[in-house]
Amino acid sequence: MVASDIVIPPELRPGDGRFGSGPSKIRPEAVAALADAAPAYLGTSHRRDPVRAMVGRLKEGLAELFSLPTDFEVVLGNGGSTVFWDAMAFGLIERRSQHLHFGEFSSKCAAAVWLAPHLEDPEVIESPPGTHPEPKLSEDVDLYALTHNETSTGVAMRPRKIEEAALTAVDATSAAGGLRVRPGDFDVYYFAPQKCFASDGGLWIALCSPLGIERIERIAASGRYIPPSLSLKVALEEARKNQTYNTPALATLFLMVEQIDWIMASGGLEWAAARCDRSADILYSWAEGSDSATPFVAEVPKRSHVVGTIDLAASVDGAAVSGALRANGIVDTEPYRKLGRNQLRVGMYPAVEPTDVMQLTRCIDYLIDALPEAPEVASLR
Repeated sequence: MVASDIVIPPELRPGDGRFGSGPSKIRPEAVAALADAAPAYLGTSHRRDPVRAMVGRLKEGLAELFSLPTDFEVVLGNGGSTVFWDAMAFGLIERRSQHLHFGEFSSKCAAAVWLAPHLEDPEVIESPPGTHPEPKLSEDVDLYALTHNETSTGVAMRPRKIEEAALTAVDATSAAGGLRVRPGDFDVYYFAPQKCFASDGGLWIALCSPLGIERIERIAASGRYIPPSLSLKVALEEARKNQTYNTPALATLFLMVEQIDWIMASGGLEWAAARCDRSADILYSWAEGSDSATPFVAEVPKRSHVVGTIDLAASVDGAAVSGALRANGIVDTEPYRKLGRNQLRVGMYPAVEPTDVMQLTRCIDYLIDALPEAPEVASLR
């Protein structure tokens, strides 16, 4: 039997089959709102209202969502978190940084800093996929680079301020808006819109403490060469005028603001985190009770509540399961490609209905029963 030929009964299917870890599900209501606003919004100057008003709404919404003190600032620029790593190397790290490496994206942040000729080689503390290491105090370090949620492996760690005088910069790309955090836990908390904020990619956003702002301004004044498009000082000055250095994706801005408004109207960050908690409990409880599935992250406190990774038994062909799900309109459950495991990866961001996660588990059970055994297992019989 070909996996794509299997038809999952309609009563088992989720109402919405999008479980991607990024880009993630965008709520239909937000898309409809964008269509309604399009004639007066899309195709207009980003230096004028209504786009500058939209940036202002974004900043105000994030300040409220994260309960930011009044001396924190919201900074944004084009290019996503990958570009922010380069901006960090130019404009946040004075001399040396420490990085926790426990997956693809945390390793890429460290790799970007390794390439910077004006910085000393970073300290890198590594642990195997499915775990996370702990930071270590170091007199040589002026920035600690943490990752709130490792999207590739489904590992989450609680961010915390490491050392008073040094900066703590937290990559929250797949965590912000879905996992709990306090302003006292970071100096710079940066992310992108295409995960919990149910938008498209192409922006980076950074929540900056007074210490983070001071560092940005001091490095910019030091004479270090910084390309304008990567200058956090330029981005800060533009953000204060409710705009970006160069033209942003207007639809991305709008959809992100719609998601922030929806979360705030529903109960704020605690509501969003509790909703992700429910989805995670459904997914991990199902895997723990299954004969064919196991949570990849062994330690319960380290299991992400926004990106769940589930190992499948050797007798189950994970690629066939994902392929059959996709043929039935249930998409993006494949594992991270470089991890190379027989597993499923499930985005459980706030826009995803917990009831749809329940339906997904029922679909997986149905396919495990319907599909033949994995070829390498069948060949041993």
